Amino acid sequence: MNNFYTIVVIILIVCTGCISKSKTPDNEIKIEESPAVNKTTDFSEQSTWLMGYFTRERLTDPPYSEWFVKGYDEYHVDTNVVNSLKDVNKNDIIVKIVLGTWCPDSRREVPRFMHILDIWAFPPENVIFIGVDDVKDSPVAEYINLGIERVPTFIFYENNIEKGRIIENPVASLEKDMVKIITKE
Repeated sequence: MNNFYTIVVIILIVCTGCISKSKTPDNEIKIEESPAVNKTTDFSEQSTWLMGYFTRERLTDPPYSEWFVKGYDEYHVDTNVVNSLKDVNKNDIIVKIVLGTWCPDSRREVPRFMHILDIWAFPPENVIFIGVDDVKDSPVAEYINLGIERVPTFIFYENNIEKGRIIENPVASLEKDMVKIITKE
C-alpha cells in the first residue's frame, strides 16, 4: 500500500508542474513561462487618471491608447461639414478639452473630436487638455472659473472670448456643433 501512495505522489508531482523546460544551444536550461494574459486597464482606478494639464501625446501612449487610438481610427468624420470651416482663421481659436480618463463619455468623444481637429488641420498648440477626477475637480488654478459640471466639455475661445461649448454629448454631431459654435457671430 505504501508503494501505491509513493507512486501516486510521484505521478502528481510530475503531472502538476506548470513550467516547461527546454535546452538552449549552450545546454543551459531555459524556463518558459506561460504567455501573458491580455489584460485591459481599469480606468476607474485612480492611478490611471490624468489630472491637470497634459499633452495629447499622453493619450496616444499606453494605457490611454487602448481607447484613444481605437476611437480615433473608427470615427468617420463628416468632411463636408468640416470643410465648411476652411476659411476660418484657426490661429485665433483656442479649444480647452476638459475630460476624465475614467469617464466613458470622455473616452468615446475625445478621440473623435481630435480626429475632427486633425482633418481640419487645427493647430495642435491651440488645444489645451485638462484632466479631472471623478468629482470633476482638477489641480489647475483657473479650473474653478470654467464651471465644469459634466465631462467631456469642449470649450471654444476666439480671441480669448468664449464662443461656446459642447458638453458631454453633441446635440447634432461633434462636427455640426463645432461649426455652429465657431461660425456664430
